[in-house]
Amino acid sequence: MQFMRYINLFEKITRVRTSVCFSYNNFIVFGVKKQEVSDAIGKNASNVKEIAQVFGKKVKIVGMPKDKTQSDVEEFVSSLIAPAQFNKFEIVNNEAVLGATMENKAILIGRNSQRQKELEEILKRYFDISGVKII
Repeated sequence: MQFMRYINLFEKITRVRTSVCFSYNNFIVFGVKKQEVSDAIGKNASNVKEIAQVFGKKVKIVGMPKDKTQSDVEEFVSSLIAPAQFNKFEIVNNEAVLGATMENKAILIGRNSQRQKELEEILKRYFDISGVKII
């Protein structure tokens, strides 16, 4: 119910429609069409700043891919986890495999594997990917 309120306010402020809203790494993340990302962010990130101030939480806007190809999922994950990075991305047996350096690996996994679990839930919901391995 809370995310529905977030979506309504997001659409009022940005004038961009979305049905994708979730939490990742203490951010409220909104997924919009790739071509509408800059409109949603606003000039000088004014929309993001206003939404963050109203919610009292950090906000991130990412482009949602049309297709579920590996390159589209890779681009989505890359924008979601930024500024952390990975140097390898594969989908093997319906499972996402991310290769990363030691410091990025720690960021991607998080305390008690919290971020890894959040990423798994997001990929399962939007891309039918059953799990995430970080190597």
